[in-house]
Amino acid sequence: MDRIQTVEFIETHKSVAVIRLPEADLFEPVAKALYQGGVRVLEITMTVPDALSLIKKAVDTAPEDMLIGVGSVLDVDTAKATIDAGAGFVVSPIMKTDLIEYVHDLDIAVMPGAFTPTEIQTAWEAGADVVKVFPANIVGMKFFKAVRAPMPHLKLMPTGGVSLTNGGDWIQAGACAVGVGSALIDKEAIARRDFDHLRKNAEILTSHLNQS
Repeated sequence: MDRIQTVEFIETHKSVAVIRLPEADLFEPVAKALYQGGVRVLEITMTVPDALSLIKKAVDTAPEDMLIGVGSVLDVDTAKATIDAGAGFVVSPIMKTDLIEYVHDLDIAVMPGAFTPTEIQTAWEAGADVVKVFPANIVGMKFFKAVRAPMPHLKLMPTGGVSLTNGGDWIQAGACAVGVGSALIDKEAIARRDFDHLRKNAEILTSHLNQS
């Protein structure tokens, strides 16, 4: 996919599952459970052990209709390494123009982080395909409505504060998709290797998003 198709895919499926795991070996059963529950976009964060190898393996083994990207990218060198490994999009908690420019030169979608209206618009003008509003739980849904009222051109994705059941509310508030981490990938379920619980989480999430 080119970067425009990537954004369209994410907007269609409305969610990005943020994958933070204590062990890389957990990825395969977690990804399978999420896929069975209807999730189609995964963001493997650079905080996962051996993340680069995991991204490559995930891209090679994922179903054709699953999109694998990378998160927690802070600089161009890391972006290069992850794209070389096969990442289909790049997410960062911060906004760096050189990162946006580098990723766009490769026709890959990039989603930098921002917090205030000025930061969000600055990221958009720098070329962000989607602006990750982080941490979104601090500002809430009313903030999304308020920001997009004078700036309806923005594509915003909240990360933080998204639950299994409020994703549709975020979409109605103006988000183009939601980033979902701990609410979806339950640490206690991971600890007891209860992957069916994760599948059920994914079903709840996608069900509520599909109602939006």
